[in-house]
Parts: sequence; structure tokens; C-alpha cells
Amino acid sequence: MNPQDYRRNLPHLLSPGETVFVTFRLAGSLPEAVVEQLRAEFSSETANEEATYVRQKRYFGRFDALLDGSVSGPTWLQQPMIGRLVADALHFFDGRAYTLICYCIMPNHVHLVAVLLEAEVSMMRALQSVKAHTAREANRLLGRTGQFWHRESYDHVVRSASEMQNVIAYALENPVRAGLTDSWQQWPCSYWAG
Repeated sequence: MNPQDYRRNLPHLLSPGETVFVTFRLAGSLPEAVVEQLRAEFSSETANEEATYVRQKRYFGRFDALLDGSVSGPTWLQQPMIGRLVADALHFFDGRAYTLICYCIMPNHVHLVAVLLEAEVSMMRALQSVKAHTAREANRLLGRTGQFWHRESYDHVVRSASEMQNVIAYALENPVRAGLTDSWQQWPCSYWAG
């Protein structure tokens, strides 16, 4: 992943039938200086094409660990009414733009795994709609104004059945790794179609 591709859109040309792992976060969930440092480290590494996947995985892992351990920034998604709002919006596009495999809504970010459908609504449009709707409604419920979601999202095309198992486990186990619960099944904003 080119760090330039990371900015403000879902970068891959995604085809129906592909499985995608997407992470998006609240605006202000990480200090911009920290994000820029991670990007600089990623872009300064040189690697052949085979090693790029390993670099991306390491970059995302560090990024996600920072989100899990963040003590600054908003955590609105842990409020039940906001978490439910986001969950309902993700389910709305299930069967319309994608087949929902799983998601985990953390206090400041969301992990989503879905299979893309051949549909009139693309994954990118569906996520834009999810983010726009939930931002508007969450701001209303919270009595606030301003940017709710960070504009950037991270996405990764899942390449194999074993990687799919790993990605699902990664997403669902996120609250356990973060020390928020003992079991992902106890986490109120997790879903698995399995």
C-alpha cells in the first residue's frame, strides 16, 4: 500500500466476490503527529513486492495497537446508542453492497470484514453513506457538531481462506487484546455471520 493511497478513499479497485477488511476510526482518535510518524516510517522502508504485504501488516498492527491503547481522543463508539447506530448502519448495506462477515466496533474505531457484491451500490459508496449517516446522527445524539469520522480508512483485500480466518479472528478478538473484555462474545458491538 502506497501511503498516498491510504488518504481519503478506499484505494483498491475492488471487484465483486472479493473479501475486504476495512478499518475506520473517529476523527481525533490519534494525534496527527503520531500518524505522520507512522507514515514516514512506512514510506522510508524499501522492500520488494513480496515484502510489501509484511510491511503493510506491520504498519496496520502498529496503527491498530495505538488506537487500542489511546488515552486521548474521543471514544464515542463505546456509548451503547452510538455503537448500535453504527452497527445498524453496517447491517443496512448487508445484501445491498456487501455480504457482512463480521465487525467489531471498538471505542474509537471499527473493523469490518465483508464480501463485495455485484450491486448498484459500491463498497466505497456504502462506507461513505455509513459514515455520513452515522456522523450526522451521532452528532445529533451527542449534542455536538463537527467532524465525527476521520476521513481516511484502511482497507485490505483478503487473499486466501487462511487469511480470512486470521482477519476474522483479528477483528473479533480486538476488544480482548485491548483488555476490554475476556471474550469477544461478551463485547456488545461485535457481529459474526459464522
